[in-house]
Amino acid sequence: MSRSAAGSVEQPGRNVAAKSVLNKSMLDQGWGEFRRQLEYQLAWAGGILIAVPPQKTSRACPRCDYVSADNRTTQARFRCVACSYENHADVVGAINVLERGQRLFACGGMAHSGRPAKQEPTEATRAVVA
Repeated sequence: MSRSAAGSVEQPGRNVAAKSVLNKSMLDQGWGEFRRQLEYQLAWAGGILIAVPPQKTSRACPRCDYVSADNRTTQARFRCVACSYENHADVVGAINVLERGQRLFACGGMAHSGRPAKQEPTEATRAVVA
């Protein structure tokens, strides 16, 4: 997010000064401290923080899981080229992050304090004694 907007000699960037100010303010916020505080307060309240890898969350279709840069036609529009699913790109990203977080939690990963999350069976099992 804080990459330079200067561009190249062939394609110079636009609004470089404004992007520079935005970059400095984003980097000055101390996101590591924010995450530490969030994790601490969630643990204090009985919750957990699940860190979800953000790669390709805005390019993956939540319906068919097809991943392509062509799915993002504009900054705000998402349209899957495989199944024609359409939605706002931020909504698609949020759906994908939620689904990944639920998958990580269900599989026992990323619980607070580094301990695996407890996973209950989805169906009751019955032992057969012979």
